[in-house]
Amino acid sequence: MPPLLPANCLSFVGVEADVGTRLKPAPAFVAPDGLTIGIVCNPRAHRNHGAAYAAGTPGADRVIVTAPRTMEDLAEVLTDFAARGIDLLVIDGGDGTVRDVLTAAGDLWRGAWPAIAVIPSGKTNALAIDLGLPTGWSLADAVAAVANGRLETRRPIEVQAVGEAMPMRGFLLGAGAFVKATALAQHTHRWGAFNTIAVGLALAWAITLTLFGSRRNSWRAGEAMDLRLFASPVERAPLYMLLASTLQRMPAGLKPFGRVREGLKLMAVDAPPRWMSLAVPAILSGSEAAWLEQAGYRRRDVAGFEVAPETGYILDGELFAGGTLTVGQGPLLCFVVP
Repeated sequence: MPPLLPANCLSFVGVEADVGTRLKPAPAFVAPDGLTIGIVCNPRAHRNHGAAYAAGTPGADRVIVTAPRTMEDLAEVLTDFAARGIDLLVIDGGDGTVRDVLTAAGDLWRGAWPAIAVIPSGKTNALAIDLGLPTGWSLADAVAAVANGRLETRRPIEVQAVGEAMPMRGFLLGAGAFVKATALAQHTHRWGAFNTIAVGLALAWAITLTLFGSRRNSWRAGEAMDLRLFASPVERAPLYMLLASTLQRMPAGLKPFGRVREGLKLMAVDAPPRWMSLAVPAILSGSEAAWLEQAGYRRRDVAGFEVAPETGYILDGELFAGGTLTVGQGPLLCFVVP
């Protein structure tokens, strides 16, 4: 299938997908009279709530509190949770903790996952923002919400690297300039800026360095990477940024993928980026104007894709080594919401 765009642009031909028709729906969750709750508490989280759980939880028969420090310990904890048949899996931490828990769980629940409550205590909590969790959201709030059937479904991204036995699961993947912007965000954490403030500062700094850099500036030059959307040929072109997510609402009200919707969404920006002073405000406000596509800012709903970022990629705030990746969607999970 020949590309519809010039050779220096990426073609996204024939990859629009109704993912929901191909993936098995999650079973309905019915809260029992007395919950069995398993808590994974990140002892290194920015605002950890572990000490508060010792007082007990109204509405729960059994509460198992854990604070694993390694991925091996986490896998053992989750295996125990599955054996005990927990009703509610509580993740006390930020986006990285959620990623690690969903990854370490592997196929333990094989499509019959317990409900999941996120207690956002990390430096970045994009999933919590997407789910509409308020400041101060607690375990007691989550238990009450479960009793009232307050659940929303999300599918994580699954990232399968060549040579790895099990995929990683997260909600926001980025490569190219997104890797550098995330490094800047880590600096803002040291200054005491978190969540939407960190996102805004890192984004503003990245845009400034790109706008005022020369064509050979490392920000503008981009990164050559192979990208193949399912059922499409491989295209190799320099990309300024690649971003993919299954989140519906992004931090700071940003809308890089356009209108709010379910599913795996992808945005790829050619390098060097064109008309940034006009395109960036339009992209972040959710505009779907045709000129953005023509200028090299392309957004698609996809079933999955393969990508080979040479300099690494970010999954939920952490940098991982580059290589060939197959990216798709994971199991449909039920998250507790207000």
